[in-house]
Amino acid sequence: MVNGLIKHNMTEKIKWDVDGMSCVNCAQSIVNFLEESHLDDIHVDFASGKVSFALNEESPSLEVLQKGLTRIGYQVVTKDSKPKYWTLERKLILSAILTIPLVLGHFVMMAGVSLGFLGNPYVQFALALPVIVIGLNHFGKSAIGSLRGGVPNMDVLVFIGGLAATIYSLVGLVLNEPNYIFFETAASIFTLVLFGNYLEHRSVKQTTSALTALQNLVPTKAKKVMPSGAIVQIDTDEIQLGDIIQVNEGDSIACDGKIVDGFGSIDESMITGESLPVEKSVGLKTYGGTILQQGNIQIKAIAVSDNSLLGKIIDLVEKAQNDKPPIQRLADRISAIFVPVVISIALLTFFISWLGFDISPTQALINSIAVLVISCPCAMGLATPTAVMVGVGRMAQQGIVIKGGQTVEAIKEIKNIVFDKTGTLTTGQFKIANIDYKGQDKDYIHQIVNDLESKSSHPLAMSLLAEIKKLSPKLDSLNLDVQEKKGIGIQGTDASGHIFQLGSKRILAQAPTEAHDLYLTENGELIATIDLKDDLKKGAKETVQFFQKQGIEVIMLSGDRKEKVEKVANELGIQTYFAEQLPQEKLNKISELSAQAATAMVGDGVNDAPALAKATLGVSMGQASAVAIESAQVILLNDNLSSLEKAFRIGKTTVKTIRENLFWAFAYNVVAIPIAAMGYLNPMWGAMFMAFSDVVVIGNSLRLKRRKV
Repeated sequence: MVNGLIKHNMTEKIKWDVDGMSCVNCAQSIVNFLEESHLDDIHVDFASGKVSFALNEESPSLEVLQKGLTRIGYQVVTKDSKPKYWTLERKLILSAILTIPLVLGHFVMMAGVSLGFLGNPYVQFALALPVIVIGLNHFGKSAIGSLRGGVPNMDVLVFIGGLAATIYSLVGLVLNEPNYIFFETAASIFTLVLFGNYLEHRSVKQTTSALTALQNLVPTKAKKVMPSGAIVQIDTDEIQLGDIIQVNEGDSIACDGKIVDGFGSIDESMITGESLPVEKSVGLKTYGGTILQQGNIQIKAIAVSDNSLLGKIIDLVEKAQNDKPPIQRLADRISAIFVPVVISIALLTFFISWLGFDISPTQALINSIAVLVISCPCAMGLATPTAVMVGVGRMAQQGIVIKGGQTVEAIKEIKNIVFDKTGTLTTGQFKIANIDYKGQDKDYIHQIVNDLESKSSHPLAMSLLAEIKKLSPKLDSLNLDVQEKKGIGIQGTDASGHIFQLGSKRILAQAPTEAHDLYLTENGELIATIDLKDDLKKGAKETVQFFQKQGIEVIMLSGDRKEKVEKVANELGIQTYFAEQLPQEKLNKISELSAQAATAMVGDGVNDAPALAKATLGVSMGQASAVAIESAQVILLNDNLSSLEKAFRIGKTTVKTIRENLFWAFAYNVVAIPIAAMGYLNPMWGAMFMAFSDVVVIGNSLRLKRRKV
């Protein structure tokens, strides 16, 4: 279905369903066409048939683009498109029904038994003709389209092989030469490759099951509360920002929102990986796709469709599954020249066999057809994307979202891993250990802290607010005009022009005589100090030990005081640590480490955003803030450090799977092509083994779903 236009970074983003893609090279043909059409942000997924791109000032019209895709053999599916009658399954069923008698008759006659009418070449031609027409039409469109797109695919080889067998058999039929007739070979080539395509399509769809599961989380219908109080059912894609949505017990939440009425226990495991339900009340945020297990709530829609957290996760997973890591680019380059090389080998096989070894023209042709059919660039093309799809999908199911297939391979290369302290290795849920009021009124100090921190985006702010409210449940606002200074503190000005600052010792004009976590000043005068305590996050020590056992150097980088950083480092067994680091200093340190070796940075995605973006691999903790999604390549939605270990294990296993797939694909061709060229493999068996090669590669990728990592 053609989606509507949506604004995306000042460009128009188009999403299409495209019919006719059967392999990675098909997708590459479409990519080449779209790139030549001067489009941006192109993503093509042959497994799902999804094509997306961004328009710009140089882009042709959508009508021209659709006609261009049709010209190279692909069809954009629209609302008005009629369902195809000749589906792959129907083509396969009819071809199999007609081919089975031909093949059985061939084998029986080879055994010296006559089957009467099946031995008649005209009967064989009548049975084979529908299969040949289906095959030439099916593979011919794809083959010609791929040649026009500049990336010859496997269908070129199948089309040439089947066509050669057909023409040769027709010549034998006209000349009444039984030795020239092998209609069963032409029919079996097309039928077996159709069967291989069918298995491939089914298997590849399984590799995208995680993404499909994510997409199916959002309900198709929602209950909208009208201004009159009446509740009407609407389609989910009709929800507008600000709409009030009723969610009853057992319902899936249709969009991101804030609770405006009610209380409920929500299962967010499909988004964050967190197994326990989360209790939420008025004012707290909910996410589309999560399930209200108990209670009834009304939410105000704050993000819908692609802009919701689930929408962003789906977009990231789609892009990651389509993105090509460096290991795939080598396979693409080899695959691009593979088809011309195979055609050359097939021609050499024919002429050398016939002219050099005095083999009959019929047998020489069979050998060359076998070379064409046995060759399998599809397996090479499938080796990486299928493994990446499964690996990325498995991570998504664990609450781990990664950006780009390149990230999968980058994980394996990491030599240094740098952790922020607060909110990453520690809980970030600070408790106030002590406040020195310096003779000031306690409620006045609490008022100032509450006003300042209520406007702060620092992870510390929520904890401080919670602690202050425990000390003074009822506080009036001072209505401060607040500004945040990253890495230093926060400043507010009241109506009288009094300036309040809360932050590290850097806000003080003179170095303090005693060390504290936070200092509060009024017009430059110190009026209070605050000491905090923080606990190690669950699993922090085990995570640090895991990376140390992998031979990866673990480093801690924090803006906190040296004594606190040192204390945490000693508890976790971290030898290298840096304290009192400003965001710019963190960025410089990450730049230095990344220049020496591949470095991962793990942070909260707000203060650490520059360092996350600069690192070889940025990993963001927490609930995937906008800054986290923009800055990091890996996002741990459940805020659980054990997920980081899982991400590294799955990443390494995914790369291992890719290499296994590529080894099989290359080794298969290195062994199979010479055997076919020497005449030890007829085209029928070649087609079967070719299909088997694809299934082996896809099957090995599917093992990654449950493979022990």
